[in-house]
Amino acid sequence: MPARFITFEGIDGAGKSTHLEAVADRLRATGATVLCTREPGGTPLAEALRDMVLHRPMDALTEALLVFAARRDHLHQLIVPALSRGETVLCDRFTDATFAYQGGGRGFDTAVLRRLEEAVHGQLQPDLTIWFDLPATLAAQRRAAARAPDRFEQQDIDFFDRVRRGYLERAQAAPHRIVRIDASLDRDAVWHQIEGALESRQW
Repeated sequence: MPARFITFEGIDGAGKSTHLEAVADRLRATGATVLCTREPGGTPLAEALRDMVLHRPMDALTEALLVFAARRDHLHQLIVPALSRGETVLCDRFTDATFAYQGGGRGFDTAVLRRLEEAVHGQLQPDLTIWFDLPATLAAQRRAAARAPDRFEQQDIDFFDRVRRGYLERAQAAPHRIVRIDASLDRDAVWHQIEGALESRQW
């Protein structure tokens, strides 16, 4: 079975993490060896950088540099070796999130982000990105009921509207890779959309 790299994207509260495990179970049932991970994070160094990004004040450039540093270690230590072994890697967020949060939300220069993207992982892109699209107001309601907010989740609705637009721009630039899921629907309806995206690729 060929190696596959699948990422899950969306603003906080969109429900992507819930469905990642369901996709892992589905793929394992077909005989795939599946590795589940997240960004920022996935390795001891990347997890330490994640804690800094989520909880310490910093400007957008520092955020972007730390996120890409975490990503570099994550790729080198975990993702690329797993793909080389023929495994399927499911990752909760990847570079699309950086363009959405730091580029869209923070308004940081996307040309700089593209240079960092090229330096950190070159031509390596996910085989499929499942984007859980959700209005910012609904996502805020879900977050409030779920957990204490981190530094990003404390941002206002306008911030998350910009993040959502950042994801939309990425999706429009890579329609072959990024599949939009209407995450405002109930859980079964969301799963049906995900199944359709997998079945269209005969996965």
